[in-house]
Amino acid sequence: MRLLIVEDERRLATALARGLTAEGFAVDVAHDGVDGLHLAREQEYDLIVLDIMLPGMNGYRVCASLRDEGDDTPILMLTAKDGEYDEAEGLDTGADDYLTKPFSYVVLQARIRALLRRRGRTGSPVLRVGSLSLDPGARRVTRDGEEVALTTKEFAVLEHLARHAGEVVSKADILTHVWDFAYDGDPNIVEVHVSALRRKIDVPFGRRSIKTVRGAGYRLEAEGGRDA
Repeated sequence: MRLLIVEDERRLATALARGLTAEGFAVDVAHDGVDGLHLAREQEYDLIVLDIMLPGMNGYRVCASLRDEGDDTPILMLTAKDGEYDEAEGLDTGADDYLTKPFSYVVLQARIRALLRRRGRTGSPVLRVGSLSLDPGARRVTRDGEEVALTTKEFAVLEHLARHAGEVVSKADILTHVWDFAYDGDPNIVEVHVSALRRKIDVPFGRRSIKTVRGAGYRLEAEGGRDA
């Protein structure tokens, strides 16, 4: 999943981005309200962590602008202020939750997980593609009922493919959602992770569920056929 952090305290923004990246999220960062609003409009995010006291445009205005435009991305507001009126104003502009600084990183993680679960409440939190099962909350993958151990990035790539099962997903799209828009490393990193996934979720089970669509990307199929 992909998150946007809009926070002008650069050390805090960097620390949050590093921690959430280690948890398997793709994270983009903006340090003022104008840039944050621009990124939120141009990119698709699963959740936005939005500071209130920002240069250029404060968090209230950023949040209100997105909601006025019909953007329902979950927003977790951060602020150094403390008071029920500040919280009420944040929620009234359309924020989904509110966290006052200083805060525990563990609490921030819990709030993010709760908002993501809430957004997916209309469907099962477990993704199933044929005999493959992914539980994003528990970061658990099973094939034919047998648990498969994946690295954080492997899980993120597989989750993105599973959310678009049956569709062709380009390498660029995987890079954008699993790494971030600023990634400028070797794009073959996607092929490396897909190959690792095939060795783990397909080969041991006689499946070929991750298909390469030449010149286009990859497609995760429900069963993908069994090897003879």
